[in-house]
Amino acid sequence: MSWKLVSLGSLLAVLALSGCSTASSVKEPVAEAGHSRCDAKSAAFAVGQKASAQLLEQARIKAGAQNARILMPHDVMTLEYRSDRLNLNADDAGIITRVNCG
Repeated sequence: MSWKLVSLGSLLAVLALSGCSTASSVKEPVAEAGHSRCDAKSAAFAVGQKASAQLLEQARIKAGAQNARILMPHDVMTLEYRSDRLNLNADDAGIITRVNCG
């Protein structure tokens, strides 16, 4: 019976520690120097435009955000608040309907 407990304990330790690893190949975009918070008003020009990678990057830079994402109506997303992230919310047709930070 004790070998089962040791095996189970070892498995749980490996699973717990595997969550601590980071992917070194993934790089987050870096904001221009001096910017740490997102300003959604500066990216309001995106409302009404077709969602694209170029629009996302332009809006991110104007807002001073560290990173940005386009959210479609049925996308799964994280809900934690990040003051350095810009969200471009789009409708089913891919038109930006709302700009916010978080």
